[in-house]
Amino acid sequence: MAFDWTHLQSFLAVAEHGSLSAAARHLGGSQPTMGRHIGALEAALGARLFERTAGGLALTSTGAELVPHARAMADAAGRLSLVAAGRAGAIAGTIRITASEVMAVYVLPDILAALRRAEPEIDIELVASDRTENLLQREADIAVRMYRPTQADVVTRQVAELEVAMFAAHDYIARRGAPLAPDAFAGHDFVGYDRNDLVIRGFRAAGLEVGREFFAFRSDNQVAAWQMVVAGFGIGFNQRHIGEAEPRVARLMLDTVLPTLPVWLTAHQELKTSARVRRVYNFLAEALGRLPG
Repeated sequence: MAFDWTHLQSFLAVAEHGSLSAAARHLGGSQPTMGRHIGALEAALGARLFERTAGGLALTSTGAELVPHARAMADAAGRLSLVAAGRAGAIAGTIRITASEVMAVYVLPDILAALRRAEPEIDIELVASDRTENLLQREADIAVRMYRPTQADVVTRQVAELEVAMFAAHDYIARRGAPLAPDAFAGHDFVGYDRNDLVIRGFRAAGLEVGREFFAFRSDNQVAAWQMVVAGFGIGFNQRHIGEAEPRVARLMLDTVLPTLPVWLTAHQELKTSARVRRVYNFLAEALGRLPG
């Protein structure tokens, strides 16, 4: 029985994300298209793969049995694409990069603009996301992460160690003052993340035990959290060079040393044989390595 590969891709996306709309956002398609793909695959198989629930779509027993086989096919297709891309010697073409929202908004624009001037035949696709992109299935060619990736079959390299600092808007400091030591934090409003425990782990690494409720504002969108600091909601944290470039805030000079933030650059090992990926990988490594740390 022959299958349309795009239908299997849609099946996997719906299985992993739980709804047609979420799968469409993940694949960059439309909800009606996802629905047609699932219907066509069910017709080809002669079996129901999903059941509608209050929260979206749930796999049937047949659908659940199909998932590992579809994933194996996706991995095989990804490897096939990687081998083909790895043999490509031309510089011209497209590179897909994934990076955290903060890196994508505040750090990479200058670097990618410089890359465009140096290599005008390379087009850039940037995925601003803090979730782990699957390099094997070509969701991205290169990943910039603030943690060491653990995926198999990848080449990863730490390219920088960035200094983190504490900042507050000038009007917040005028109203509330500037704490210079942890024992002065009481009574201040802090900006942090919601489910992401990165800031909490940073506090603990500095010897300060705080919980989620310590933060008066919480959002896992790091750009939104930073903008709340800029707006004067409370005190927050960012890479030192990003904060010092924002004229509406001031750095708070604590007597406590804050943990640094590692920057890891990752690509699939077969893509490292591609002249285009190798050029972008090395360009990013050099540029990120020049960031103040």
